[in-house]
Amino acid sequence: QVKLVESGGGLVQAGGSLRLSCAASGSIFRINDMGWYRQAPGKQRELVATIASGGSTNYADSVKGRFTISRDNAKNTVYLQMNSLKPEDTAVYYCTRERRYGLGPSDWGQGTQVTVSS
Repeated sequence: QVKLVESGGGLVQAGGSLRLSCAASGSIFRINDMGWYRQAPGKQRELVATIASGGSTNYADSVKGRFTISRDNAKNTVYLQMNSLKPEDTAVYYCTRERRYGLGPSDWGQGTQVTVSS
């Protein structure tokens, strides 16, 4: 069974930066596609970014140019670097293991809160 543990959330002012980390265990990390999703209060959970096992990336339009997803296979960790944060980025951020072929998440972390103050 895969275990995903996020860290790095917190409170930051608008325009600031945060880096989220997700440590994965219980699977062969390097062959897994990984992702980040978020859920703001009163809103549906939405895709933020994904990274394939080969390194190709995909981003939501709302974060393109501001967020960067990356992975370190030696550390079984995926990262989300978030720059130029906006109050609308406030949400609980979840790490996921993704099914192949864009079929969505198969496993979720417990989430980490990101709050951006104006």
